[in-house]
Amino acid sequence: MRAVVVRAFGGPEVLRIAEVPVPVAGEGQVRIRVEAATVNPVDLATRSGALTEAGLLPVRDVIGIGWDVAGVVEETGPGVTGIERGARVIGLSDRLDVPLGAQAEQVVLDADAVTAAPAGVTPVQAATLPLNGLTALQALDGLGLEPGRTLLVTGAAGAVGGFAVQLAAARGIRVVAVAGAGDEPLVRELGAGLFVPRTARLGEAVRALVPGGVDAALDAAVVGAAALDAVRSGGTFAALVAGGAPAPLRGIRVFNHWIRADGARLSDLVALVEAGALTLRVAGTMPLDRVSAAHHRLADGGLRGRLVLTP
Repeated sequence: MRAVVVRAFGGPEVLRIAEVPVPVAGEGQVRIRVEAATVNPVDLATRSGALTEAGLLPVRDVIGIGWDVAGVVEETGPGVTGIERGARVIGLSDRLDVPLGAQAEQVVLDADAVTAAPAGVTPVQAATLPLNGLTALQALDGLGLEPGRTLLVTGAAGAVGGFAVQLAAARGIRVVAVAGAGDEPLVRELGAGLFVPRTARLGEAVRALVPGGVDAALDAAVVGAAALDAVRSGGTFAALVAGGAPAPLRGIRVFNHWIRADGARLSDLVALVEAGALTLRVAGTMPLDRVSAAHHRLADGGLRGRLVLTP
């Protein structure tokens, strides 16, 4: 079978389509025939060597690429219950140190990282949900905001930020969205009650709308200290990138959120998609052998949604 691998760090040109053996599902695992796999910023960081420089990924001869997957179960390993061969599923590969990732024709995942794909959407659309949806959901859980509280979301028009806006609004949280000026209609449609253009002096602009500052911030755009300045003293701040957490000034609780695969919570997100309460956004599709072009396009920025590879 074919799979995207990295054997040397560098630009998109180091990505290779390799012929590798079909993986075998072990205890508590399932093998999925991949119909769609999303390209995410973490893939660029893996390929470039940034994660290895940060001490998050050991040096190895071959590294697999890809976290999100939508596809069909081809094999179930011993001990797997509740997932049948032939089922359409989505799932998340949340390990960095693996020889094969989701950007392949077949992938093996732990069964508890998988759930039934949402009905009524294509595999390409479904593949955009696991990593970004779970990141937003788990970060919101970590912030622990009650209905009526205020939340600043940076990068609100992006994949994680857009999910965060919708999920927070659904919880009755008042959202202040930060994005490009042209994205204001989009983020308001997603549920943001207030808007600040990303070119503004963030602390001052937010405090003009919310005197004293917001209760919490979810920093999807890795703004850092400028976003922290918009948070009230004693508030909460979620950073989503390693090294992206500012100092916990003014008694603000600052934490780095680390994504984890969770099939049960992913199922909760699927239910929201099926209810029309969560929007899946696809920026474009490319065949697997154009993965280098996909990395170039993502690095250029400006996407609204995710690029999806189809084996």
